[in-house]
Amino acid sequence: MIFETSSPPKGTIRDWLDHRAQTAPDDVCYLFPDGDAPLTWRTLKEQAHKIAVGLTATGIQQGESVAFCMSNGCAALVTFYGILYGGFRVTPLNLAAGPAALGHAISHSKCRYICSAPAQAEILSDALAQTNATPEIINAAEQFSDQDVSVAVLAYITQTDHALLMYTSGTTGVPKGVVHTHASLLAGGWTTAVAHELKPSDRALCVLPLYHINGLCVTVIAPLVSGGSSVICPKFSNSAFWDHCEKYKVTWFSVVPTIISHLLHGNTDPSDAARANLRFGRSASAPLAADTQSSFETRFGLPIVETMGLTETAAQILSNPLPPGVRKIGSPGIAFGNEVTILTPEGVKQDANETGEIAIRGPNVMLEYLDNDEATQNTKTSDGWLLTGDLGYMDDDGYVFVSGRLKELIIKGGENISPREIDDSLYAHPDVVEAGAFAIACDTYGQRVEAAVKLADNSQASEADLLELCRSKLGKFKSPDRIHFLAELPKGPSGKIQRLKLLDLFGG
Repeated sequence: MIFETSSPPKGTIRDWLDHRAQTAPDDVCYLFPDGDAPLTWRTLKEQAHKIAVGLTATGIQQGESVAFCMSNGCAALVTFYGILYGGFRVTPLNLAAGPAALGHAISHSKCRYICSAPAQAEILSDALAQTNATPEIINAAEQFSDQDVSVAVLAYITQTDHALLMYTSGTTGVPKGVVHTHASLLAGGWTTAVAHELKPSDRALCVLPLYHINGLCVTVIAPLVSGGSSVICPKFSNSAFWDHCEKYKVTWFSVVPTIISHLLHGNTDPSDAARANLRFGRSASAPLAADTQSSFETRFGLPIVETMGLTETAAQILSNPLPPGVRKIGSPGIAFGNEVTILTPEGVKQDANETGEIAIRGPNVMLEYLDNDEATQNTKTSDGWLLTGDLGYMDDDGYVFVSGRLKELIIKGGENISPREIDDSLYAHPDVVEAGAFAIACDTYGQRVEAAVKLADNSQASEADLLELCRSKLGKFKSPDRIHFLAELPKGPSGKIQRLKLLDLFGG
């Protein structure tokens, strides 16, 4: 069992963990800045096996959901692998989702057990108050640490069995449960490893939560497939980011545009030692403004590889090539390991440079939405394409350019306006750290444009300054009528700005 760039991984998560423990038992695979001891492949496999045996002894059935409600750290990582190793369907609970969404995930997944830790007791209590479900809460990493695995028999699993049930953010309705098999989950890590040419010597810095598909597949599953390692941080810290890169000899990191902007507006730079090891930074989960990317690369001398991914595709669907390959600023790149096309509303393939809905087909595509046949059928075509809900076009070289979400388009006087156009114009101002445009109901035009921004400390930029900037780039019709100033814009667990919450704040 080896990492091949020509075909997706075969087998299960259990198979790959066994393989790493047998072939590179003493290689460090995951490190933890919060003080936990590093894990080798051997110790990870041993701890995951014990958790798997302990869960099996409770009577949980193969393929049954076992929820996972923990912050980043060693206990969270071994629990995640233990659930999968036992043949159960790991169901991460989004700690930032709010009680109602968590309660929905708990009841909809039909989980009988939630693996958690004391730090999450209040969050779980509030979530359970939203549902009639009564799962048992256990601290699996601690409770099963002394399990005897010598005579235990685990469930037989195959690559087509359920592995992951992850709920969407629910920004446009009730969160849907995305089901991935062992095959599609591994393929999600594989597409990252292929695009970024990951080797066993590569080490990622993970600052995104493991209950989000980006943090999970890109910086946990990709090292499993490639044989590399990852530094699992409790959360993003602007002040500690570059220090962690230096201390742990990080070669790449995966972040989101808001983090790139915060680093750009921070007061610290990577040391020469950190720069010597770093190959690239990776941006995902939301479009990266061209001015932000250019300014970051100019200041830090480090290439940013913009990518794109979805929960439904186990993260990555597109990526720019690494240098010296062509990186097109403003594009999340080309397909690696899957196919991409642009479709009309009737499902017909668009010509190059014509706008339509971005669709993906490949081994990393989800199996289904759990217990929601209608949503599955509306998202997956009969010939295997997954409709992303994103609008964009593909140029003559196969690079995709995203213009916005179908459901986020601002329709002003019958004209479609992408919120990203406004965001990018605002990011062109050197003091704008975060920006989010949104639609407000309007009697004259149906909808009008407004935006919210976070400015750098001590900025003197005014609303008039930013409005003039937008008008100079977009013209008056597309520019915001108002700009609101916030200390922080509302964001989801991946760092993506939540436009509907901006509407809640300023829409009425």
